[in-house]
Amino acid sequence: MTIPDPRLLDAASGARLNAYAPYSNFKVGAAIRTLTGHIYVGCNVENVAYPEGTCAEAGAIAAMIVAGETEIAEILVIADSPSPVPPCGGCRQKIAEFAGQGATVTLCTTDGKARDMTVADLLPGVFSALHMDRA
Repeated sequence: MTIPDPRLLDAASGARLNAYAPYSNFKVGAAIRTLTGHIYVGCNVENVAYPEGTCAEAGAIAAMIVAGETEIAEILVIADSPSPVPPCGGCRQKIAEFAGQGATVTLCTTDGKARDMTVADLLPGVFSALHMDRA
């Protein structure tokens, strides 16, 4: 059984409560712990031009970048869902941009279910800057 880091779980849960989701009513929170130990949070933000909005994971990454950090050690995502909800495809790529392949991704529900995986599990065959290198 996965036991989420309580600091990340509390941070993501608090962020989730502030999500702006009047169209889907699906609130998501995310918390990132960086290699320095700092925690950054994000929540989903919808707008009337649905589905144009910001995902919780993207918001947390943006907060991390604004603070001057660029390396994710661990990320936790929480939503009120029957099973742990994985990040969308775009957020998987964003997470992989700033996290090593072995970094932990914990997916949680508001009723206590949790699942751990790595970034490599989340996005196998990741597209990276190495693909853009020319010999």
